[in-house]
Formats: sequence, C-alpha cells, structure tokens
Amino acid sequence: MLEALGSGESEATTMNRRNLLTVAAATAASYKRIQGANDRLSLGIIGTGNRGGQIWEQAIAMEDAQPVAACDVYEPHLEKALSTAGGQAKAYRDFRDLLEHRPMDAVLIATPDHWHAIQTIMACRSGLDVYVEKPLSLTVEEGRKMTEAARRYDRVVQTGSQQRSGPHYIEAVQLVHDGEIGAVHHVEAGMERNSMPGFGTPGDTDPPADFNYDMWLGPATARAHNPLRGHYHFRWFWDYSGGQMTNWGAHNIDIARWGLGVEAPNVVSGCGGRYAIRDNGETPDVQEVLYELDSGVLKWSVRELNGTRGSYLVFHGTKGDLEVTRRGYSIRGQQWQRNDPLMTENRESFPEGAQRSLNAHHMRNFFDCVRSRKRPNADVEIGHRTAVFCHLGNIATRLTRSIQWDAATESIPSDDDANGWLSKPNRDPWTLDL
Repeated sequence: MLEALGSGESEATTMNRRNLLTVAAATAASYKRIQGANDRLSLGIIGTGNRGGQIWEQAIAMEDAQPVAACDVYEPHLEKALSTAGGQAKAYRDFRDLLEHRPMDAVLIATPDHWHAIQTIMACRSGLDVYVEKPLSLTVEEGRKMTEAARRYDRVVQTGSQQRSGPHYIEAVQLVHDGEIGAVHHVEAGMERNSMPGFGTPGDTDPPADFNYDMWLGPATARAHNPLRGHYHFRWFWDYSGGQMTNWGAHNIDIARWGLGVEAPNVVSGCGGRYAIRDNGETPDVQEVLYELDSGVLKWSVRELNGTRGSYLVFHGTKGDLEVTRRGYSIRGQQWQRNDPLMTENRESFPEGAQRSLNAHHMRNFFDCVRSRKRPNADVEIGHRTAVFCHLGNIATRLTRSIQWDAATESIPSDDDANGWLSKPNRDPWTLDL
C-alpha cells in the first residue's frame, strides 16, 4: 500500500476521490491561468531522472517560468530536482498528489514510456497543459486515448520531439517541400553505435530503500526488481519501451514523416533481434523496418555494434540528397547529372550551437502555446502518428512478417494476431479512462 493512501481506504477509492478533486480543480485553474504576458507559468514535473532533469533545468531557466512541484519515486533524483529549483518546488512522491497542486499551469512528464499515457490523461483531466517526452506512448491505443483527452479537456500537449522546433530542421524540411532535391520517393533513417558487449547481466535483487519500485512499475506487469529495469535501461524491455525504434526512431521518423508529408504507412515489414549484445535486454540490437507509403519507401535501421554514423536521416530526391542531423544539414546533387543546369548544387548549413538550442526552442514553443492556446509544433496528434510508425515497426519485427495498416480505423485489417499488439492490459488499478 502506498504511503499516500488514507487509513482503511482502497487505492481505487482514493483514485476516484482524486479524480473528483482534480476535475473540480480544472475549472478553477482555468480562471487562474495566465492573466498577462508578463506572468510566469507555474510548472511541475513528474519523473526527474536523466531526461527529466534536462528538461526541468531547461524549462525553469526561462524567465517566465516558476517551478512549483516535482515528483519522483527515486529519492536521489527528486532531491536533485528540488535543488535545481532552488527550494521553490514542493516535493511529491506520488504523481496523483502533484496533479492536485495549485496553482499550477502545466506539468512536464519524463517518466518511462509505459507511464506517459496514464499520466498525460490524468493531467489533462486535471486542467493542466502537458509537455510529455517522446515516444508519446507505449501502444497505438494509448496514443489515441491521449489525443482524445487533450481535445476533450482543451489542453495543450507537446510531445518532446524537440527536432520539430529546431530552426535548421524547419529550414531543411521546407527545402524538401519546395522541391529543392526534386521529388522524394526514398528516405533512410537510422541509428548506429557500438554498445558491445551490452549493459550487463545482473541478477534480480530487492529494490533500494530509496526507490519505490512498485510505483515505478505502475501499470506494467509485476516483475522482480532488476538493476536494469529502471533508470535509462528500461528502454531495452518490452514492458516499458520499444528499444531504439521508439527512442531514436521517434525522432528521425518524425522528421521523415514531416518532410514527406505522410500521416501513415500502408504496409510495414520488419526483422531483427538481439543478436550480438549479451545482457538482460530484450529489444533488437539489429533491426530493419520498411514502410510502404503512397509516395515511396521509408527505411529504418538500427545497429548497436560497430556503429560509425550515429543518428542519421537522409531524403533521397530525383535531383539530389538532403541529410539532416542535430548539427545541421547538407545537400548533395546527383553525381551522374552534374552538368544539368537544373540539378541541385552541393551546399551545407551547420549553425553554431544548433544541437544545444533544440530543447530551448521546443520548450519556448510549448510556453508560447500555453499562453496563446494554439497547437504546438509537436502536438499530441503529431506525436501519436509518429509513435504509430514506431509501434508498427516493432510489431512487424516481432511477428517477422509484413502487416497492413488502415489509418482510418487504426487497425491491421483481417489480422487478429497483429491487432493484439495495438494495446496491452494494465495492472490494477491503472486505466486509460478519460
């Protein structure tokens, strides 16, 4: 039983009570929202570890930000977040209590992927705007529910796909849209690095005294604590994430979709596995996924051994190629038609500090949209559609065959086995109820 529960009160009852309180608070909160352009936004954060610490520091560095609340189930991470806030934020160990904190305008969510949907839905229901890390969801069903919650409660929900707000990414995508490299019918995206031999094979242990592991698991299947089932390395376990497909794939497939102007694939095929790395992880260390689109083909590749390229994204057009990374972009004209006066010329743009500024631009866009009530650069629907690509890629890989996709119904036609992967059961008492 969690410490937050009252004596003799069930967790389900407590959740219902909290729901009533937070829905009631939503109306009051709307009247207390930003009264003028010079007022500061009151911010909370759920999940203050590696990535959470980064976006927390970035957000509260804004002149119009006021840190008011921080929550984590791991005491050292929580203490660091409180220190970063200079003693201005109240500590919480149960995110449901943080969602009742007032006044508060918005909440940052940087928990592991399996928590994103539930926490975002509950935050929207509480009348809060949300910045939620990518990938938006763990399943297709979760992403759709998150989008519905954002629309039902009229909340601004920004997916943490910061490349969407990078000036050089915006410029690069516009060049693609303008036909600078001709018609694009093939895009390759991927991630390479050397993670050999892996992250270790520790045995199961009791969780540390300062880590509420049961709350960390939350809606996920109850399993014995293992040092790798936690900070950062949760990404390599299907219960909590989708490996590099939903880690880096969620970034570069997002920009590929944007450049191509596509909302969904038609057919997805994939293969891969954990072939070389010897550790406790489950997700692929080598993976190839092909997406058949109306306009061509998108390829996603992962190699966690002998990697030389890092993260990459290349648009192949009829007149040339455009490669974009977090440092900038470059254009290369087709070699065999070099003398054609209509061919694209080679050129590049690598602005100083481009990579370092991505988070700031993206957070600024979120703040501005909280004020204006406009849709942000990586609106929840955008994050959902990108996550669908990632989830379908993993489903095809795990089934070792091709699957079709019906974007209108968000289902895999005439394929009960594959459709079973579009959602997952949650451990009591956690639900996706709006």
